[in-house]
Amino acid sequence: MSLNTEKTKTVNIDVKELGSREVNKRLKSLDETKSGHVELSNPESNHFLAAGLRKEIEIEIKGSIGYYLGTCMDGPRINVSGNAGWYPGDNLTSGRINIEGSAGDGAGQGLYGGQVIVKGNCGSRTGQLMKGGTVIVGGNSGFMTGLYAFGGRIIVLGNAGEMTGESILGGTIFVKGEVASLGKNASSEEPDSREIKEIGEMLDSYGFEPGENYSKIVPASD
Repeated sequence: MSLNTEKTKTVNIDVKELGSREVNKRLKSLDETKSGHVELSNPESNHFLAAGLRKEIEIEIKGSIGYYLGTCMDGPRINVSGNAGWYPGDNLTSGRINIEGSAGDGAGQGLYGGQVIVKGNCGSRTGQLMKGGTVIVGGNSGFMTGLYAFGGRIIVLGNAGEMTGESILGGTIFVKGEVASLGKNASSEEPDSREIKEIGEMLDSYGFEPGENYSKIVPASD
């Protein structure tokens, strides 16, 4: 996914040289009107990058990243050229995290708004406890996808693992592939034409092949 770099200069930061704590300090000190685009090189799976960051900036991470990328973040747009560890986008309020590879467990955990997009596969409990926003998985999503979800939308273009929608309380899970089994309080129904259109437009905007056949998983009871 390309990021807009036209309006402001690019800041280059070497994560290996500084470590995640110092990198986060520098990100928080940036003047976003002058330095709205950041390239992080040599991430070497460092953890907690962009934690709590509240700036309208674009961050390009050149490689793979560790766990809790962008936890409690509000505003930034991050692109990761590699993979991500556990819980990318944990409690994200607004903004976007795009992961070109795969992610570990809990992608989009506790999401309030914004988007977490994983082009590859995700581990277990994708979107657990999410309240809003959207999580897109281009491949497969593991065990208990949507665990205890309160709201928002999860779209899985591959298969979903066992106990999908376990104890779901709100929100919607769309699965293009096979669903291994449903969890407690989860039921499956057909999506309507409006939902298919909305999904298609969103997926197309992120470079995915939308398709038209999905399982729609919602709470069986309020």
